[in-house]
Amino acid sequence: MHPTVHDPEHIKGVRTVATIEFAKGIVVILAGLGAFSMRHKDIWGVAESFLEFFHVNPYHHYVGVFIDLIYRLSDVHLWKIAVVASIYVTLRFIEAYGLWYLCAWAEWLAIASGSIYIPFEALDLIHRPTWFGLLIVVVNVLIVLYMAWLRVEAVKKRHKARHAAGPGPSVSS
Repeated sequence: MHPTVHDPEHIKGVRTVATIEFAKGIVVILAGLGAFSMRHKDIWGVAESFLEFFHVNPYHHYVGVFIDLIYRLSDVHLWKIAVVASIYVTLRFIEAYGLWYLCAWAEWLAIASGSIYIPFEALDLIHRPTWFGLLIVVVNVLIVLYMAWLRVEAVKKRHKARHAAGPGPSVSS
């Protein structure tokens, strides 16, 4: 259980992180459904319509990445993406559930899962600096630090409670 479960600010903070993790899962589900709906369709036509709809410059770097991805996409790739996305979404939803209900294991999971992504996000930010990339790195670092702080506070609280209780009952003969 959360170290300061009666503190509304801490509950609010953990539930904010839970909401962020839940939102990440929803975004991946929506993206996955969009990609999955493209199977057996004219991928080039869909990509072209997408670019025209958003008035995107076809010579932009990210458009080239998008077109390259569409070109290499096949049903097998879509299924692989769907499996990985399903695992990711399941992890995000489990984490969000545990955080919402203030479970210590979910705080550890948030630390572990957030820490895994930070080096990759930071490397991507170094190679392609954007404000959005910076925002993602900063938010994930703050989440990991906040969860680590909560775990340290929980250890301190347990340690303090043990010392306040004093030594265990003594056995006399």
